[in-house]
Amino acid sequence: MRKRGAYKKIDSKPDFKYGRIDMGRFINYIMLDGEKAVAEKIFYGALEEVKKKTKSDPAKTFEDAMANATPMVEVVSRRVGGANYQIPMEVRPERKFFLAAHWIINAAKSKKGKPMHKELAEQIIAASKNEGEAIKKKQDTHRVAEANRAFASFVRR
Repeated sequence: MRKRGAYKKIDSKPDFKYGRIDMGRFINYIMLDGEKAVAEKIFYGALEEVKKKTKSDPAKTFEDAMANATPMVEVVSRRVGGANYQIPMEVRPERKFFLAAHWIINAAKSKKGKPMHKELAEQIIAASKNEGEAIKKKQDTHRVAEANRAFASFVRR
């Protein structure tokens, strides 16, 4: 028997500086062990770095980075007739933001030797220019989905 569907929390709180819900969610994704103040310090430090380096609005740069890193399709594993197939599926809107944010954050975490806020700023700037590890991850995901396009007919609706 299948489990009940997951409860979706709809109301996310906006960040206190810009008043934007997407930035509030991004800060929550950075947060470790409930230390939100540390996550906010990292995020706002990164936006200050973005402002210094690009001399443009950091909120707009962040928005561009998230838009560029957002995937359109991903592969989902399905068992059909005793075999597992990677089936390309369109990404749900709430998952798009999650994937883009995590790719940017994980790319910044994987780099060593610099403070997190500086590395996060570099990843945000790179993603806003359609470069960097998060964009590479998105392109890899799209490439795998394109390669498995033949199995798209196995989609359960």
